[in-house]
Amino acid sequence: MKKLFAIVLSSVLLLGLLSGCAGAHVHVCPTQPVSNQSAATQPAAETQEQTLAQGAVKTGLAVIADVADSTSAAADAEGAASYNVVLAAVTVDENGVIQSCALDSVGSTVNFDTTGTITTDLTAAPLSKNELGDDYGMKAYAGSTYEWYEQAQAVADYAVGKTAQELAEGAVNESGKAADADLAAVATISIGSYVDAIVKAVNNASDLGAQSGDKLVLTTMNGLGSSTNAQADADGLAQLDVNVVALTLNGETITSCILDGLQAKVNFDATGTITTDLTAAPQTKNELGEAYGMKAYAGSTYEWNEQAASFAAYVTGKTAAEVAGIAVDESSKVTEADLATSVTISVGGFLGLIAKAAA
Repeated sequence: MKKLFAIVLSSVLLLGLLSGCAGAHVHVCPTQPVSNQSAATQPAAETQEQTLAQGAVKTGLAVIADVADSTSAAADAEGAASYNVVLAAVTVDENGVIQSCALDSVGSTVNFDTTGTITTDLTAAPLSKNELGDDYGMKAYAGSTYEWYEQAQAVADYAVGKTAQELAEGAVNESGKAADADLAAVATISIGSYVDAIVKAVNNASDLGAQSGDKLVLTTMNGLGSSTNAQADADGLAQLDVNVVALTLNGETITSCILDGLQAKVNFDATGTITTDLTAAPQTKNELGEAYGMKAYAGSTYEWNEQAASFAAYVTGKTAAEVAGIAVDESSKVTEADLATSVTISVGGFLGLIAKAAA
């Protein structure tokens, strides 16, 4: 399977569709016709009313991002577009009890000077905190007993067997740390944003075909390559792209799949002054829905979230090897007639994500 992932990813990179992207995945082993809304955008009330078949579980994904720590350039310090992205995936039973949970986070910074020139190497793909592992440095530099990925896993494990309400009401103390003594012994980081992401993932969860006991996988591929310097007549752009998939597996067969993407943007002018409202949290493509603009500005029949949901439904029931064999053209657009009518965007990123998740 690792060989398969390498082949798929290599071909995607050659097409230039994932330039400057990398990512990580988290595996968590727990104890339909395509909708016009993806699972990540369906209202909580609607998804919670679904009646599950015996043994079935819902799959949910949530992405919470902010750019609030960004700063403009000054004479004595470079400007910084600072990104904090928290990701959670869950499976949930018919009673709203979490059966499996995976967490990850992407933190990245793009620096620029007082001429609006980016000084960060944009070819260096940001790694998620799980992918960084011990290199994240909580043990080495913060004196922690446990590294970030170990603490995040403890939070994910704590969530299993609980409902979103139980987590929201009792997991976090007034200082944002773990309220449970056993959890606090491992997770010394502030966990409020991770609990928020888990609750959001539960509320987003939908019946997509997963069964109790399936393996839950959360994978990201990230890049900075869309960033540009400021010009005299145009703001510069510092952009973090986070592409994410949450899927479940029964052996090598995909039993549910959710795809999403985030374009976290910070604009700055030719003096290095940030012009973006830093209090506005970036939304994912699924959350944006029609506001993403493929229908309005690109003349598409289907919006991005609809196309992503169609592709996710199409790969459900297939193995990663079968997904890798989906016919595409030189632009990585699907050529299979039964899929090409509803998915007109390039799918190289989707193929890379799924291959990585199943590796």
